[in-house]
Amino acid sequence: MHDPLPGSPVRPEPVDPEPVAPGVTQVFHDHRELLFSLVYNMLGSVADTEDVLQETWLSWAARNRAPDAERIDHPRAYLVRIAVNAALAHRDAVDRRRETYVGPWLPEPLVGPLSGTAAPDDAADAALRAESVSMAVLVVLETLTPLERGVFVLHEVFGYAHTEIAEILGRSPAAIRQLAHRAREHVHARRPRYEPDARLRQQVTERFLAAALGGDLDALLRMLAPDVTLWGDGGGRGVGGLRPLHGREKVARLFAAVAPRSGRGLHIAYRSVNGDPSAVLFLGDTPYAVLVLDLTPDGDQVCGIYAVANPDKLSVSVWFGYQTFPADSRRSDPDAGPGDPPE
Repeated sequence: MHDPLPGSPVRPEPVDPEPVAPGVTQVFHDHRELLFSLVYNMLGSVADTEDVLQETWLSWAARNRAPDAERIDHPRAYLVRIAVNAALAHRDAVDRRRETYVGPWLPEPLVGPLSGTAAPDDAADAALRAESVSMAVLVVLETLTPLERGVFVLHEVFGYAHTEIAEILGRSPAAIRQLAHRAREHVHARRPRYEPDARLRQQVTERFLAAALGGDLDALLRMLAPDVTLWGDGGGRGVGGLRPLHGREKVARLFAAVAPRSGRGLHIAYRSVNGDPSAVLFLGDTPYAVLVLDLTPDGDQVCGIYAVANPDKLSVSVWFGYQTFPADSRRSDPDAGPGDPPE
């Protein structure tokens, strides 16, 4: 028997007949959001992140249950070291699964309320408050080695010093600095540092959906950058291509031809996805797709479109998003425009 992972949305395992002290559980719970953020940004998968956190909890509980265990003076550092190294060990299994994945692979979206709206306070929705980089950056991180990605996440996202990362990963500070430099150059070459205004991003998303669902080819051509890329992740189970689609003409014509037909009867909810204003599409009460747009630095055009339609990934993102919102927060009239308020 194992101790159930505190705060996990998955079904808990039976309680161990020799549970750990309540204070040990509370310490883990206090650091769970940080651990989730670190591991999710390293793996891009909510399900794999939960597996790693379960391993981390079991290791933490076993360490504190031992009668002769020494006191841990810095629980945060201890837990981070366990979780990060467990995530690196887990990476091989993740990569093997992706070798047989059908079509482009995208990270599982973390869906939450838009900025300025009330956030859920249920423990299972702690991931919504967690630090997460954008969908576009997560896609770039997939091109790094596991070690480079781990160092980038620890240093660039969470601000760990090179010396701290060296202790976590068991490497020399010089080796960590080299990994950090290589990862940073790689990411910034493919993803220059800029952050479009959130309100502008939402407005562009609404206009894009209106043009796509209305089959307005001219409007789509004006909105899309010449080198726009569409990633459609259906995993062989939902709508999506076998490879990314590049170029304004191809992407615009695909949406203009397919969206009006496939989008008939869909409801649109505007949500935050990995921190960015985005759209969640529903067919009835069933999530159909998550759509995230990436904008050019000037914010004038769309340079990247990320569409997650794999039902397995949506069922996970639903836990963090849709279930926490009342039914009337979705657009209920399928004939209303994408920007119209719910009835």
